[in-house]
Amino acid sequence: MTPVTLASKSAARGAILRNAGVAFEAVVAGVDEDAAKAGLMAEGATPRDVADALAQLKAVKVSTKRPGLVIGADQTLDFAGRLIDKVETLDQARDLLRALRGQTHKLHSAVVVARDGQPIWRVVETAKLSVRPFSDAWLEGYLQRRGEAILHCVGCYELEGEGVQLFDAIDGDYFTILGLPLVGLLDFLRLHGALET
Repeated sequence: MTPVTLASKSAARGAILRNAGVAFEAVVAGVDEDAAKAGLMAEGATPRDVADALAQLKAVKVSTKRPGLVIGADQTLDFAGRLIDKVETLDQARDLLRALRGQTHKLHSAVVVARDGQPIWRVVETAKLSVRPFSDAWLEGYLQRRGEAILHCVGCYELEGEGVQLFDAIDGDYFTILGLPLVGLLDFLRLHGALET
């Protein structure tokens, strides 16, 4: 079997691959995402472009040191064309969720597979999520119940948990929302000998 490396220590992405039966090793990409993002935004990149570029950067960097296939992934939150980053505090989470309340935003999830320092496959999928007009009381309870666990999610929600209650409509693939578009990736891995056909 062709070896697979995930260029990320993301627990969510690792769980998605493990649950799908993919054997892999996780390696930190060591990419300065903030600097790369700032450079891309200065050049006029869209949130979708940023996700794609960061996924490629991670995959290519790790694939220069690892054999086989290296998976790089990234996800961006696009709110009215603006890139929204992860927040650092629960007060910032409160502000973000209030801004998203009653609005629709997009999640762009990119996956790039590289081999020997070259990207050989990529996909960027987009999901649209409509946040319901929740009450301030519900928001405060949500923040208390979930605590700092929501800070590792770009939109301060975990769709696989209580965060699903934030939405009244979702248009998109479940795995795209979790940050790793999976079905096409599995096809690619089968085609390149990393999974049984």
